[in-house]
Amino acid sequence: MTRALILVDLQPTFCEGGELATAGANAVAEACAEYARSHRDDYALVATTQDWHIDPGDHFSDTPDFVDTWPPHGIADSPNAQLHPALDGFNPDVSVKKGHYAASYSGFDGVDEDGRHLADILREAGVDAVDVIGLVLSHCVAQTALDAQRLGFATRVFTDLSVPVSQELGDAACEQMRRGGVEVGRVAS
Repeated sequence: MTRALILVDLQPTFCEGGELATAGANAVAEACAEYARSHRDDYALVATTQDWHIDPGDHFSDTPDFVDTWPPHGIADSPNAQLHPALDGFNPDVSVKKGHYAASYSGFDGVDEDGRHLADILREAGVDAVDVIGLVLSHCVAQTALDAQRLGFATRVFTDLSVPVSQELGDAACEQMRRGGVEVGRVAS
């Protein structure tokens, strides 16, 4: 198999001190960056995804329900929408941005600077399997993994290189991914 690594939304906006912070996210971002550096040669391609909201409509709300609406986050060109500082000096092969004008949870909604979708980029590189890690497990990691599997990529998620918004939502996302055919485990397993 030709495998790619997808680093999902490793951005300060989702880390402690960010607009949509998840406890433990900063440590996970640092662990993901270290994993990407130390395992770079294991992958034919490494991709990053970023929430990059220009005007996402009703995705943002001053009174968010934290299900369909959220506080403003991942605002295009803002410091907290950039890749996490732990990735400084790391050059992914591909970077896609998603959610420009609508809610977007899957990295497969994203496009690179040439407007190419992630699935097309992976296929052009001969990739048929992906490992998905990043922020956050219960939302964008799960949706990216489910889309990858649905699109025909053999998909693994490493739960020790991700963190959910809550344990309950994380458990539900892992169950949903397993039902969808995604292999859910830990790096060491």
